[in-house]
Amino acid sequence: MFAVCAVALLCLVSVSHSAPLACEDVARPLDQLDPLHLAGRWALVAGGMTDAAYLEKFKTRDSAAINYPNASETPITSFTRSFNFNDSCQHLQSNITLEGSGFIFHQYNITVTFLYTSCPDCLLMRFDDESKKPLRMYLFSRRRELEQKEIEEFSAQAKCLNMLPPASDMYSPERCTGVMHDQLN
Repeated sequence: MFAVCAVALLCLVSVSHSAPLACEDVARPLDQLDPLHLAGRWALVAGGMTDAAYLEKFKTRDSAAINYPNASETPITSFTRSFNFNDSCQHLQSNITLEGSGFIFHQYNITVTFLYTSCPDCLLMRFDDESKKPLRMYLFSRRRELEQKEIEEFSAQAKCLNMLPPASDMYSPERCTGVMHDQLN
């Protein structure tokens, strides 16, 4: 009888380890944003969108990055977005208000929430409209390349948020000189 119970328990344990995580676990917001972790430059690695036209626009740029200034005590700050389209770089600065696990992007009436990711040097940002409906999600990293399991996690997160299959944007330093310099590993 003990052997039967042991085999049944082992079967349950192996099934529970192979079962995919629920969407609430995969796409959950950070408990609290750490501004010290946020500071610095980040290369865009992948993006997920709910709108096919926006996804096509996303695929047309060669590279993108963001830069958050050093952490401050005030919730009002700014960050710079850098894009390379057709061998031309654009740098856009935006004012934001840090709040809980994200920030409010006043310029576009969008709320950005940082989501949990198992990638230790990544930022995962979900952009929601006024009705809290997810519009897009971006994965940034301080590294030039991510491991396959990190990309798969991002794909699962995008799927949970009913987004189209994600597009990747592996950073290349030649794409937008001056955006990321040599600050990435």
